[in-house]
Amino acid sequence: MSGIYIHIPFCKQACSYCDFYFTTHLLNKNDFLNALHKEIEHRKNYVNGQTIETIYFGGGTPSQLSTSELHSIIVKIKDSFNLVNQPEITLESNPDNLTENYLLALKEIGVNRLSIGIQSFFYEDLELMNRAHKSEQAIECIQTAREVGFNNISIDLIYGLPNSNLDKWLKNIKTAISLNPEHISAYNLTIEEGTPLAYSVMKNRVNLSSDEEVVAQHNLLVESLEKAGFEHYETSNFAKAGYRSKHNSSYWRGSNYLGLGPSAHSYNGSSRSWNIASTKKYVEAINNGENFSETETLTETDKINEFIMTGLRTVEGINLLHFEENFGSAQKKQLLSASEKHLQKKLLKQSENRLYITPNGKVLLDGITADLFIE
Repeated sequence: MSGIYIHIPFCKQACSYCDFYFTTHLLNKNDFLNALHKEIEHRKNYVNGQTIETIYFGGGTPSQLSTSELHSIIVKIKDSFNLVNQPEITLESNPDNLTENYLLALKEIGVNRLSIGIQSFFYEDLELMNRAHKSEQAIECIQTAREVGFNNISIDLIYGLPNSNLDKWLKNIKTAISLNPEHISAYNLTIEEGTPLAYSVMKNRVNLSSDEEVVAQHNLLVESLEKAGFEHYETSNFAKAGYRSKHNSSYWRGSNYLGLGPSAHSYNGSSRSWNIASTKKYVEAINNGENFSETETLTETDKINEFIMTGLRTVEGINLLHFEENFGSAQKKQLLSASEKHLQKKLLKQSENRLYITPNGKVLLDGITADLFIE
């Protein structure tokens, strides 16, 4: 099984923390859509005939497209690839786009999962992040989505925001739980170089949360969501039973995927490729029959480290039997040797053929993963 990711680069306005590729200029939208259709046709053999299980519209803000524009992309994909009978089709969206009519039309064209970028329910946080929606819209759009029949809704939250504290974060968590989503993704705020927020930090205009505060907010999140019946199945992701993100789970399992649109990444097991991060240059290259992506062939070391990194992010951890089958007994022995100090500290745990992160280890995941990488 494979998945398809489509990067829609358009945004209403620039969020202060975001370093993903996006543009706020919509004048070349039709040119982009025409080029995207051509790329779908051009790359229909990338997954070597594997069945497509998931389609994921990310960005940017995919809900900046009309439903007829989104439908044309879905139809083109269905015409070009072999899809399962009912693929998971996710649309990332902002609350201010999700009107009743828009949601009804999304249902009509086959979108069956919403990923809504709420981030916070507090006005001052949304203002700091330069989000386009208000907190009331975040609540209203979920209620409206329920009314029109959506039963697979994910919401995004960010913790570790400037001027945040445990009480305020707990109110965010409780509000999110009260809306009864099937899935919650929660991310620690990272200050990305070149973003407006990074500039504000450099100028001492905002006060960042301490590492201790961030860890406390993370632990409160995990405790609260698990009590509410969510499974912490991946580092940043929580789901009710049966509602894990199929698309993102395929990334963490190491499945093949095709990325379409400017800046989108693809993976076929032996190499990675990434499209040019410019809508204008992407459109020109496709229209002129020129190369619009770069490719990196993965070494054996790359594949091993990728297996370690993706495995430790999930609740299942690293399948040691599968690891040995792929990379040999010597590499397995090296992995377990490198794991020993973290096992002793109870940051990792080994159970039969699984090596997985413990609750205490989750906060230190990046450092533990780096220790297990081979040179």
